[in-house]
Amino acid sequence: MRRFLTTTITLLILAALAALVIIPALAKYHYGKPSPALQGKKRFSYAAKILWHDPTIRSAVDPYGAEQNFTLEQGESPYQLAARLEEEGLILDAEAFLTLLIYTGMDTSLLPGNYKLSPSLSMQSIAGMLQDSRASQIEFVVLPGWRMEEIAASLASSGLLIAEENFLDAAQSPPPLVMEAGEASSHEGFLLPDAYFLSRNLTAEQLLIELTLNFARNLSPEIKAGFAAQGLTVYDGVKLASIVEREAVVADERKMIASVFYNRLRANQKLETDPTIQYALGYDDASQSWWKSPLSYADLEVVSIYNTYVHAGLPPTPICNPSLGSLEAVAFPAETPNYYFRARCDGSGLHAFAETFEGHLANGCE
Repeated sequence: MRRFLTTTITLLILAALAALVIIPALAKYHYGKPSPALQGKKRFSYAAKILWHDPTIRSAVDPYGAEQNFTLEQGESPYQLAARLEEEGLILDAEAFLTLLIYTGMDTSLLPGNYKLSPSLSMQSIAGMLQDSRASQIEFVVLPGWRMEEIAASLASSGLLIAEENFLDAAQSPPPLVMEAGEASSHEGFLLPDAYFLSRNLTAEQLLIELTLNFARNLSPEIKAGFAAQGLTVYDGVKLASIVEREAVVADERKMIASVFYNRLRANQKLETDPTIQYALGYDDASQSWWKSPLSYADLEVVSIYNTYVHAGLPPTPICNPSLGSLEAVAFPAETPNYYFRARCDGSGLHAFAETFEGHLANGCE
């Protein structure tokens, strides 16, 4: 009996010691270094509290919520601020928001003034917006048609303190905040191109939350209904939009290009689209690009499930992160009889469209 009690006490002590190490480490991994003002028991306490509130901190009140005016008054305490944000429906929980402020040290750098806040923003975004942007925020741009690796490569010069490999590791999982992405195997396709104003201290996971929350905000009921009207799930709609994004040089042609692909899918024709080949080939050392151009005839025979010259239907995943315009083009395509398109010979970036293969050949450059 005595040996049993001794073993039990030893295990409890070891568990307590492990918690003292693991909890602060997890909090640091998800939310960065704690505020220097937190020392000793307080540091551990707030590490535990921020992990406890993590699901709430990650969630927005309403992904489709509209912006509203909000004034942070001179002399207003963090406690008063958190309570008022909850009262006005901008955050889910005042205590969770206050914990975020105190753990990160943002409670000491709140900047009084007039803001436009939205319940579609995460708590990290709202907290970041209420800081002195000259010191704590940067603009991070995701360009239309970038694949995850290109976003990761831009981090080094962005001002964000996120390592490329950490971002890619975190992105190799389904986006949890996009409910319609249940079939997805990674974040590819759901990192909405846009300009983002972000805290410099975001972690890789927090950055992914910001990008996917923006996708969820812009995935309107009308776009989802448009995908459904075309017989596509949201995930398949994103796949096709990613192809349209890479094919369209001129925005006005997106709906025409989407129409061609729909016509091919309905006729059980292969999509035969070069961007899927480029995605399969990966990084091209010669051009120092993820999108090899021009492609050779040998490239079109690459052994890959992404080779739409060989495999019918849509590729298994999106091939890039499409813009809102490409998502809308797939949801609301033009109605045309065309099955073919190719670049015009004038270097304009426009395409010549054709209903028949003979017409397609006639559009070739001499």
